[in-house]
Amino acid sequence: MTKVRAAVFASGTGSNFQAIMEADDQLCDIALLVCDKPSAAVIDKAKKFGVPTFIFNPKDFNSKADYERVLLEELRKASVSWIFLAGYMRIVGPVLLSEFPARIVNIHPSLLPDFPGLDAIGQAYEAGADTTGVTVHYIDDGIDTGPIIEQQEVPVYPDDTKEQLTDRVQQVEHKLYPQVIQRLVEANT
Repeated sequence: MTKVRAAVFASGTGSNFQAIMEADDQLCDIALLVCDKPSAAVIDKAKKFGVPTFIFNPKDFNSKADYERVLLEELRKASVSWIFLAGYMRIVGPVLLSEFPARIVNIHPSLLPDFPGLDAIGQAYEAGADTTGVTVHYIDDGIDTGPIIEQQEVPVYPDDTKEQLTDRVQQVEHKLYPQVIQRLVEANT
């Protein structure tokens, strides 16, 4: 069986990228890492796994549409049919959304619609929430507003530090995201 080819978009350390790469029984071939931060740690992780990278600086382009057209060309060269966002800190625009309808998936560290956007764990912690979690969802043209695929709760304990909560949320992310990716790929092959 031919594996589905996918790209991972990431901007930071790449812990979810690593979890995807280390998942058992992968039906998905991660054919490309796209990164918008030339010094991001995820780039070294991609090298370790032998995944080709495309690194770009959005400031080198006049608009989001301009750099997304370049990204689209790279995705086509890699024969990618899915995009998995893993800590990609940019809003995906219409160029990519129209080319990959219902094929761009994100993981977000909260139970959406609660705490969308940046620093969701910090938002939950500061709000005194007793529960937060992880959401895997399709991307649309909003910020963390796309259709939810799956969620998993993570308790917030009264004596938690933000770091302890972050660690528990990431543990759930690293298990949940590869499982959901696997199911999506299996259902669409």
